Amino acid sequence: MSTHTPQCPSCRRAVLTRPENPCFPFCSDRCRAVDLGKWLGGEYRIAQRTDDEDEDGDTAPPSNELN
Repeated sequence: MSTHTPQCPSCRRAVLTRPENPCFPFCSDRCRAVDLGKWLGGEYRIAQRTDDEDEDGDTAPPSNELN
């Protein structure tokens, strides 16, 4: 069984786990700041549910479909 080595989401370098790395899941304060800047600058977005999706995330059937 192999052990998975986590990678920094910004630069893809190998990352030490949380006890050894206060910046986890990033490799450094710089990568953490770059990621925060992307969030604040609007480069990352969380998808919003559209009107066609119900509470479970499933798409609603077309309105012309009979039950």
